[in-house]
Amino acid sequence: MENYNAENKKICLFIADNADDNREEFISHFKTLDKYKIVGQSKDGNETMQLLSQSAVDVLVMDIVLSGIDGFEFLEKAKKELGNKLPKIIITSSLSHNGFIEKALSLGVSYFMIKPIKMQSLEKRINDILGLTVSDPLPEQNFKNMKTKIIEEKISNVFITVGIPAHIKGYQFLREAIKMAIDKPDIINSITKRLYPSIADKFDTSSSKVERAIRHAIEVAWNRGKIENINNLFGIKVYSQNEKPTNGEFIALVADKMLLDCIGD
Repeated sequence: MENYNAENKKICLFIADNADDNREEFISHFKTLDKYKIVGQSKDGNETMQLLSQSAVDVLVMDIVLSGIDGFEFLEKAKKELGNKLPKIIITSSLSHNGFIEKALSLGVSYFMIKPIKMQSLEKRINDILGLTVSDPLPEQNFKNMKTKIIEEKISNVFITVGIPAHIKGYQFLREAIKMAIDKPDIINSITKRLYPSIADKFDTSSSKVERAIRHAIEVAWNRGKIENINNLFGIKVYSQNEKPTNGEFIALVADKMLLDCIGD
């Protein structure tokens, strides 16, 4: 498809989503904006393919879940069947496994957004992929960004479950430590020499303050008595009320869970 020319026309959107309320939400929003035009909608993958072949569309906003053929089958067929009529594609989906994201991006999707979607964020992505703000990001960058977002969300959910409040300093330090342990698992063996100093540099503080803040965050969780939640989270009885893990043990435990639950998806 030729690059979008903002001087010539409105941005033509097609919405494909199996859920009527989702389609209606997208359509209602973009109909209020002068720079966009909704040229079609469908809940069916086959129908979407047919309608796109008959219309000039700049961006297809679609879910993976469609009637007829699903989003992945649609993507596999679309490049061959639509040729130069294939628009830019943004996936909006509740399916957040890395495998889904990676597969979609490998099939030519410009961006993968996880529901619920903020309309302003969707507008920005549409502008991005049409070159109206910044250059199109590479699929590898998209995948990395989405994977980082998913991991951060999962870490936050763990903290909520075990009772670590977001307002304390150790929350940020502990989240950063877990992300580092996911990216570089061997860093867990060099906590005082590598992990604490790296976090301290990022937050402009000292290694000793990082260590104390993380220790305090873990103690807060244990003092709140959510040990059953903690054991249920990890699937085994890890600790009792009187047993607190060391900083390194807790970081490694959560990082291992993230690797199994998220990266291994």
